[in-house]
Amino acid sequence: MISISEKASEKIKNMALANKCDFDVRIAVMGGGCSGLTYDIDFEDTQNEGDKVYSSHGIKMYVDPMSFFYLENTHIDYVETFAFSGFHFDNPNAQKSCGCGSSFAI
Repeated sequence: MISISEKASEKIKNMALANKCDFDVRIAVMGGGCSGLTYDIDFEDTQNEGDKVYSSHGIKMYVDPMSFFYLENTHIDYVETFAFSGFHFDNPNAQKSCGCGSSFAI
């Protein structure tokens, strides 16, 4: 399962309204970053074959099978501090992450 906080869902809804799109998002893992893998989240309105679909706080989340392998049991929050604003992935599968938190390794 993948979950999203109420604060993250509100941020997604506000961004969706500003961009005039649905509240659905695709959450994925891509190669790159200083630790080897990076998180990606973007608006999506199409469920692909094999996708796992989750819904939380009015947000539908699509996750492809390869990404799910890395993201299982991840919780997504939205964080605003003086040093950082953005989506934070609390991923119990990550064994190492970079200092900025945008990339990880398993």
